[in-house]
Amino acid sequence: MTGIPDRYGRLHDDLRISVTDRCNLRCTYCMPLEPEWFPREEILAYEEMLRVVRVAVGLGVRKIRVTGGEPLVRRDLPFLIDMLAAEPGVEDLSLTTNGLRLDTMAADLAAAGLRRVNVSLDTLRPELFHELTRRNMLERVLAGLDAATAAGLAPLKINTVLVRGTNDGELESLAERAREHGWELRFIEFMPLANGGTWDDSRVVTGDEVRRRIGRLWPIEPDPQTDPHAPAVRYRYLDGRGRLGFVDSVSRPFCLNCSRIRLTSDGKFRVCLYDDRETDLKGPMRAGAGDDELARLMERAVRGKGTGGALQVLEDRATRPMTRTMHQIGG
Repeated sequence: MTGIPDRYGRLHDDLRISVTDRCNLRCTYCMPLEPEWFPREEILAYEEMLRVVRVAVGLGVRKIRVTGGEPLVRRDLPFLIDMLAAEPGVEDLSLTTNGLRLDTMAADLAAAGLRRVNVSLDTLRPELFHELTRRNMLERVLAGLDAATAAGLAPLKINTVLVRGTNDGELESLAERAREHGWELRFIEFMPLANGGTWDDSRVVTGDEVRRRIGRLWPIEPDPQTDPHAPAVRYRYLDGRGRLGFVDSVSRPFCLNCSRIRLTSDGKFRVCLYDDRETDLKGPMRAGAGDDELARLMERAVRGKGTGGALQVLEDRATRPMTRTMHQIGG
């Protein structure tokens, strides 16, 4: 077993790296219409990100996921992917994107060493896509999915957040499209982040409901290959037409099995999505700190992790005020 241990016995081997807070969409549950971006000089250079990865790998981290904001708007991203893919000890390298630039970048990313992508897609209806993202670009995302498939970025996973009264009526059509194209659809429960004040538990479509509705059309069963430390519980279709993932972050919080840590684009180390406590790594790095000091800072932060931010938020059945919105933290 590898990973950075906390006081509850959890091992953290999954590092999410946000390469930018900028994005070319304005999704209503992620960011304000007119966000304030970090000053460019505050954003970590790729070499600084690679240094954090090397220290983290030395502590037992094995999985790296590149996120944003929207990571594909960061200039020369394949250069970072190439460095990460070549780093000894990195066993799994993936990326989460909104898909808008995949049509032109998928081949370069694959050539640089990327093997998997997750694409956020909450609707197949152009008018609702525009309403949710404040941009009229659904066809560009669909073209990006085709390009990712052609580039061999597989399995192609689609992240869908269902919100009751908004897109929950598309559940079956999204599943059917995924079956037709060989995508692995991942249904994510509407999470109690700030979300512009739009979150309440009555709008959450639970994983149990989704499984029942899909099972009425195409029988499914738990996938025996599910990783117990992954946020998604996987199911497979009995007819062999692919797999599904369920991130039941509200109805079944996975805090007690969490293995994830995060590096924000401005150099802050976070141990929980819902915990505003941060450890500054950028300042010490730029002041000349050695790798041992960075490792101590990371280990100390992980040891201070609580039982689970989602558990605490859900106990109150309300969102917790946070100093950062989702695009500033990273997925």
